Amino acid sequence: MKTALVHYWLTNMRGGEKVLSAFGEMFPGADIFTHAYIPSNVPEFAQFKVRESFIAKLPLGRKHPQAYLPLMPTASRSFNFDGYDLILSSESGPIKGIRKPKDARHVCYCHTPMRYVWDMYEDYYRSAGFGGKIAMRLFTPYMRKEDLKSAESVDAFVANSAFVAERIKRIYGRESKVVHPPVDVEFFSQAGGAPEGIPFAPKEYYLYVGELNGYKRPDFAVDACLKMNRNLVVVGAGKMRESLQRRVGDRDNVIFCGRASGERLRAIYSNARALLFPGIEDFGIVPVEAQAAGTPVIARGAGGALETVVSGKTGCFFEEDSVSSLCSAIETFEASSWDADVCRKNTLAFSASRFKEKMTACL
Repeated sequence: MKTALVHYWLTNMRGGEKVLSAFGEMFPGADIFTHAYIPSNVPEFAQFKVRESFIAKLPLGRKHPQAYLPLMPTASRSFNFDGYDLILSSESGPIKGIRKPKDARHVCYCHTPMRYVWDMYEDYYRSAGFGGKIAMRLFTPYMRKEDLKSAESVDAFVANSAFVAERIKRIYGRESKVVHPPVDVEFFSQAGGAPEGIPFAPKEYYLYVGELNGYKRPDFAVDACLKMNRNLVVVGAGKMRESLQRRVGDRDNVIFCGRASGERLRAIYSNARALLFPGIEDFGIVPVEAQAAGTPVIARGAGGALETVVSGKTGCFFEEDSVSSLCSAIETFEASSWDADVCRKNTLAFSASRFKEKMTACL
């Protein structure tokens, strides 16, 4: 079966790209189609034949493909899939609206319908600059129309969570099967040593891991720990870092250590008292990684976290979108006992092997 893998852009290795990598393991002879590709940033795909759309040839098209979102529906239709039997698209940016050959089957693994034109339009609009706001006002109606049209090329949708399956039903009017994305639970479940550069003793700090941007609510984690005088390690980078550091000032119970990966991240996870996960995510790989390392999670009681954290066993939730609600959840957490082995066992359902089994059944 000749297979094409389709992904919005291949410029960094994040959750969506890890899903694509798992697809590549399932179909090692497949070709990859994408709007922009930076090989040095994603060496995991070096063995594949990668075909870019004309977006990559535009000024800064590879470095900032998002700038050309209004052109992507046309770029997606420019790909030629003649001769392919299976087209497997990885979607959270405009890529699924391809010209599908009559005899091919198109399965779309949807990380989420585009948040910046649908459910989270207002959040993105508020944080956009002057030029970004103008562009969103001009092009969002067109992008919504094209996104609805693009769903017509899909034979079957697969959602990365029940939370996203509801969006697919509401926006596209389509049913979908739920297959949670793969997480390297085997790696994170291995013993982690003492993390370098962390001044706190094991199990004496809370942890935030993720991009420092508005919708992920790192400010909630920082404000709660400042208010309660709890130690916090912030792993991540983004445009909010400077403002958060100013908020912390000369307090020494909150530290920022930039991005981390591999063994260092595993050690940081395994030595944390709990992960604070205050944003609403479509799925959220970070809580699964933390649990695989034996660390419970304190999460916002909405979105994908409801599918990965077991209340009272592997973590607890806070219901209101407020710092005070998170503080109350921390107090509840500290009044309870937690079993690292229970956390680890919970993550077995999110392994790469389980993902491949479930995806194969959807094809």
